[in-house]
Amino acid sequence: MPAAPLASPAARKADPKPPPAAERVYTHIKEAVLDRRYEGGTLLTEGDLAEAVGVSRTPVREALLRLEVEGLIKLYPKKGALVLAVSAQEISDVVETRLLVEEFAARKAVPAPPRLIARLEQLLEEQRQLAEAGDLAAVSVKDRCFHAEIVKNAGNEILSRLYDQLRDRQLRMGVAVMEAHPGRIAANITEHGELLDAIRAGDPEAAAQVVRRHVSRVKVLVRGDDR
Repeated sequence: MPAAPLASPAARKADPKPPPAAERVYTHIKEAVLDRRYEGGTLLTEGDLAEAVGVSRTPVREALLRLEVEGLIKLYPKKGALVLAVSAQEISDVVETRLLVEEFAARKAVPAPPRLIARLEQLLEEQRQLAEAGDLAAVSVKDRCFHAEIVKNAGNEILSRLYDQLRDRQLRMGVAVMEAHPGRIAANITEHGELLDAIRAGDPEAAAQVVRRHVSRVKVLVRGDDR
C-alpha cells in the first residue's frame, strides 16, 4: 500500500493543534482574573470552570494549581478556588519595585534613540484610541507596554526580567484603578505624554520626576484614597 502523502506546509500551518486543555483553562481563568471579570473574593468551582471552557475536571485542577503558585487564587479542598484580592502590602511592594526600576530606566532613556521615541509615540496614540473605545483591559495592557518599553531600552536584562515578573500584578491593578476612577484614564495618558516630552527633550531628571509622581499615584488610587 502506498504511503499516505504528507500534508503540505501550508496545510499543516492552516490546521494548528489546539492548546492542551489545561492550558486553555489556565488562560481563561488568568485573563478573567486580570481584567477583573473574576474579582477578588469570587469563589470558582471546578464544575463551573469545566463547563465554561468545555473540558473535564482534570485539566481544571492542573490549571488551578498553577494559578495558586502564581498567587492569584487560593485552593480550598472540596469547595473550590478563591480569587485573591489585591492586598495593601502587594500594592506597596509593586509600587516600590516599579519606582526602583522605572526611575533608573527613565534616566537611562536620555539621550533617547529615535526608535524609542517612535515606539512610545505609537503606544501613546494606541492608548488614546482604546480609551475612546472604552476598552479598559486593553488600555491597561498598553499602559504597561509603554513603561516596559522604557525599561527594556535601559539595556539591563536582569532589571527587564524583574520588571516582567510584575506584569500580571500591574495589569490587574491598572484595571482596578480605571474602573474605580474613570477620570484617571485621561490623566494617565497626559502623564505619559509628559514623560515622553521629558525624554524627547533630553532631561533625565524631569523624566524621573514624572515617573515618581505617576507611579506613586497608583498606590493611593488602588487603596481608594483619592484625596
